This record gives sequence, structure tokens and C-alpha cells, in this order.
Amino acid sequence: MVLRTFGWSFAVTALGLAFAAWQWGWEAFGVVLILSILEISLSFDNAVVNAGILKKMNAFWQKIFLTVGILIAVFGMRLVFPVVIVAISAKVGPIEAVNLAMDDPERYEALVTDAHPAIAAFGGMFLLMIFLDFIFEDRDIKWLAWLERPLAKLGKVDMLSVCVALIALLVSAMTFATHAHTSTGYADKSATVLLAGVAGLVTYLIVGGLSGYFENKLEEEEEREHEEEEKAKAEGKQVSAVGLAGKAAFFLFLYLEVLDASFSFDGVIGAFAITNHIFWMALGLGIGAMYVRSLTVYLVRQGTLDDYVYLEHGAHYAIGALAVILLITIEHEISEIITGLIGVVLIASSFLSSVQRNRRLAAQEPKEEALAAKEV
Repeated sequence: MVLRTFGWSFAVTALGLAFAAWQWGWEAFGVVLILSILEISLSFDNAVVNAGILKKMNAFWQKIFLTVGILIAVFGMRLVFPVVIVAISAKVGPIEAVNLAMDDPERYEALVTDAHPAIAAFGGMFLLMIFLDFIFEDRDIKWLAWLERPLAKLGKVDMLSVCVALIALLVSAMTFATHAHTSTGYADKSATVLLAGVAGLVTYLIVGGLSGYFENKLEEEEEREHEEEEKAKAEGKQVSAVGLAGKAAFFLFLYLEVLDASFSFDGVIGAFAITNHIFWMALGLGIGAMYVRSLTVYLVRQGTLDDYVYLEHGAHYAIGALAVILLITIEHEISEIITGLIGVVLIASSFLSSVQRNRRLAAQEPKEEALAAKEV
């Protein structure tokens, strides 16, 4: 099971590290390895959240997520995205940006640093909306009940998550953005942060709204198909599935890709603290992204989220922390080690809480069975 799920990740790791050592030497080998570990540590919460969405898809779309999806993740976010940032910031063409990354890496890093306030605002707002929509929803299973119960009551107010997110954006624009960190010092990036933050919010609402709409349609269609199949079986016939499931799965897939892109912001930006070499960065982060994808599928197939019910809570709290960190980094630099450790601690805590819950439930079962036997 492990080899089947992680086989491609192992193969890509071996090939990627071997290519780095052969093409650029042992320094590149070490940098690519470090970047791979960085991406995995920063994106574990991504895998947990993705698994909650991916389990709604069939095996075909899971394969698409691992094949086509990984191409988008690696080439789109880890290679093309930094180039696009530089191209837009420096107002040059993509080819010129690549040449700049190869011939003048210091200038390339400076341009990415100048674009960081917009990146942080966009990604921070997208991730903050994910966290707020989760925490304001009333759930049967609660991890931190003392916090989640009152927030679930507040969540009954329409559009509360949007209002809170916009308030957070305004506060960030009036505080952090007025002294945003750039390559030449500090500058007022309030307008840029507001525009990018609103764009992140709109992106979440559009993609999330389409995903939710088609997911509901999928559930309705599945219920209808089930009724027709039962009727057809009684008549000795068979009913073929219609194509609506494909549309629903496609928009869930699209949502996953945008979600992965938002999670990738911290990894891409953090990678510049380790190297300016665009191809080392793409290779290292790409290897890490492969493991995150494989881990997502592994969690789905093993039913881990069903067995450890607080994992999803921990992952969303990690998302909330990452969103806040991204907004803070508009002005202040925060070590990637701190960012990664916060996510690891929250997810590890939720995992341990899940284990304790499972033990309590297992201990209660014999007692309940004994009481039931006495009543009989």
C-alpha cells in the first residue's frame, strides 16, 4: 500500500537528487534536499485538508490529482509562479524574467521581495477564509469545544466570515502595509495589499462557490441515480451514470489546485531564504509537492481522517495560523522554521487528542455491552 501510493514520490526523489548532483554538483544536491524537506514540513496541513476534499472523488479523479494535478503544482506554482511574479513586478516578458533569474539572481530575488506584500495579502486572505468558514460552522465533533461552541453560534450570522476577513485585511493594510518590507527598505504598500487581498477573497468565493454548487448537484444526482438503479434492478435493467459527476469532480479538482497554490506561497517565498537558483528551487519544492500529493491520497485510502477525527481540526487551525503569519510578513520577516513548527505542533496535538478519544471510546464499549447484557 505504501509503495503503491508513494512509489512515484520515491522515484522522483531519486531522479531529482541524482540530476541535481550530476548537473550542478553536491551543493545543489544538498539545497534540493533541504527544499524538499521544507516543502513537506510546511505543507503537511495541506495534505490533511486536501484529503477531506479528495475523499469525495472517485479513483479516476484521485489519479488525475496525482498526475495532471502534480504537473500544475510543480510547473505552475514552483516554476512558473516565481517567474510570473518577477515578470509582473519588473514589467518584463516571461523569457526575460527567466534570463534574469539565471543571469542576475540577486536582482531576481529583490523583485520577488518587492512583490511579497501582494502575494502575502492574496494568499493570506484565501487561507483565512478557509479557516473562518471551518471554525464558524457548527460541527457534531468538536476538538476545542470551549472555543468552537461559541464560534459556531456566531457563525449563524450571514456572511460573518467575509466581514471578519475584510476587517483583517483593513487592519493589515493600515498597519503592516504602511511599512511593508521591500528590497530597498520599507514602503507604503497599502493600496497594493488591499487590491491583492480583495482578489484573494473574490477568488475564494468564486472557486469555493462553484465547488460547493457542483458538489451539491453531485449529491442530488447520486441520490437520483441510486433511486433509478434500484428501480431498474427490480425491472432487470441497468442505468448508466450521467456526466454531471464529472463536472462536480472537475470543480472540486479546481478548488484543490487553487488551495494548493495558496499553500505554496509560504514554501515558494521561504525558498528564497535558501537559494536564488530558480531551477534548484523548482526541483526541491517539486519533490516535496509529490510527497504532499501522495500523502493526501494515502490519508484518503487508509481512512485516516475517519479514524482520527480531530486531524482536520488541527489542519484548519494550522491554516489560520499560516494566514495570520502571511499577513504579518507584509512588514516583518518570520522564520520558515517557526511557520513549519506551528503547523506541526497543531496537527500533532490534534492527532494525539484523536488517539486519546479513540481509547476512551474503546474503553467505554465493554461497559456499555455489560450494561446492555444486564438489562436483557
